[in-house]
Amino acid sequence: MQPDRNPWSPEPQEPQEPPRSGERVWIWVLVIVAVVGVVLALARAFPEAVQTGEDWANVGYGVGLVALVSTVLLRVRRGNIGLYLRYAAIWSGIIAVLVLGYAYRDEIAGVPQRLKTTFNVGNPVQVSEREMVVPQDETGSYVIVGRVNGQRVRFLVDTGATETVLSPEDARRLGIDTERLDYAYEAETANGVGYGAAWRAASIEVGAVKAADFDMTINKTPMRASLLGLSFLSRFESIEFRGRQLILKWRETSAG
Repeated sequence: MQPDRNPWSPEPQEPQEPPRSGERVWIWVLVIVAVVGVVLALARAFPEAVQTGEDWANVGYGVGLVALVSTVLLRVRRGNIGLYLRYAAIWSGIIAVLVLGYAYRDEIAGVPQRLKTTFNVGNPVQVSEREMVVPQDETGSYVIVGRVNGQRVRFLVDTGATETVLSPEDARRLGIDTERLDYAYEAETANGVGYGAAWRAASIEVGAVKAADFDMTINKTPMRASLLGLSFLSRFESIEFRGRQLILKWRETSAG
């Protein structure tokens, strides 16, 4: 037996089937194609408005933001407003990260190189074909590990020293009998008069910069480390102190 129905109540309606997911996908594809077409048409009509990669990044950010806000406004009345606001915040963050990543792409690309210089104290890091970076150590000095006659030698960069000087310890490691040297060379130092002996290295190299038959001085008294003076540093085209880094650039003929 059918219950009595209120004659004033509206006629019952068949529940509407929600649009299938495939239909929604095609709708979004058409919308995206339309938006891209409009953007390209505007770029062709006004070429001066988008001339650089940064201009295109701004366009992409604007289109993405408009699409995001439009989606939220269209769907918020059909669901949980808090949920859609949360989604909006997430997508806004993603878009912001992508735009910032593009805007600072050069700085981001240099991060691995900075990390390499930080963790390679004492080893010059070649950052380009004719440029190397020497990080400052914990004492404020710039230390370079080079090679003299094929043997590793730890140098302190000293732009105030005219000569490149080997410590007696490094000289002995290279097989030099320091007791038989003639220490006829005198030089004024912070600790008084210093004495050195002339010596010629068959080869010396620092990073990619090399020299053959290179005149050096062997110091008579002990030193903290050997010194890389202007006699070798002059082979670099430029010497620049930038922050906590020493930037060395050289001419093409300085290497090899």
